[in-house]
Amino acid sequence: MTRAPRPVRRPHAVIFDMDGLMLDTERLAPRAWSDAATAVGVDFDLALIVPMVGRNFRDCATLIVDRHGPDFPTADLMRAWHVAYDAIVEREGIALKPGLLALLDWLEAEGIPKAVATSTRRDRAQAKLAQTALLPRFVALIGGDEVANGKPAPDIFLAAAERLGEDAAGCLVLEDSEPGVRAALAAGMTPIMVPDMHPPSAALIALEPLVLASLAEIPAHLAALPR
Repeated sequence: MTRAPRPVRRPHAVIFDMDGLMLDTERLAPRAWSDAATAVGVDFDLALIVPMVGRNFRDCATLIVDRHGPDFPTADLMRAWHVAYDAIVEREGIALKPGLLALLDWLEAEGIPKAVATSTRRDRAQAKLAQTALLPRFVALIGGDEVANGKPAPDIFLAAAERLGEDAAGCLVLEDSEPGVRAALAAGMTPIMVPDMHPPSAALIALEPLVLASLAEIPAHLAALPR
């Protein structure tokens, strides 16, 4: 893959990832996996959490089977994970990432439409966005169960661009995960990476994508670009 494009003009539309980018939820996942493994009564390799970040339900299941074998109760574990995760959210709520609301305000003031493209299944993503009062702020939502191939394939971002009525080249993608950044590049879009718990790999850094420390940095960065 060639060098990643960087924003040179203000985007026609912005596509947001959800967990780890807008919602401070990725740090809940390891606790939920541990609780789920205890509930099912199995040993689960927590090292799988890193490669599962940014992946859809099907691909996460494949990673578990590849690691633990076909006789492992993968479906039971994943159901238990959802129960454990939802219990944590019910107790603790969902926090927004710093700078998100100011970024949404700026994009709305500039008339730049927004969509969410998340590996999370649509019904669960919709519930999270409704719970955090973010759902009405987006033109479209595409869940990981609505496309044939999950990130790092480009399917979900191309679907988002189609629902926004924009060409891929005019879309900016905001992502925290490496599979998400690679999916944006495969879709012919310009990514900005805002890492969450896991820094970009050396292989991704070699592509020189724009990496910012926080969503709070994005409005000023985009405002400095020509229209």
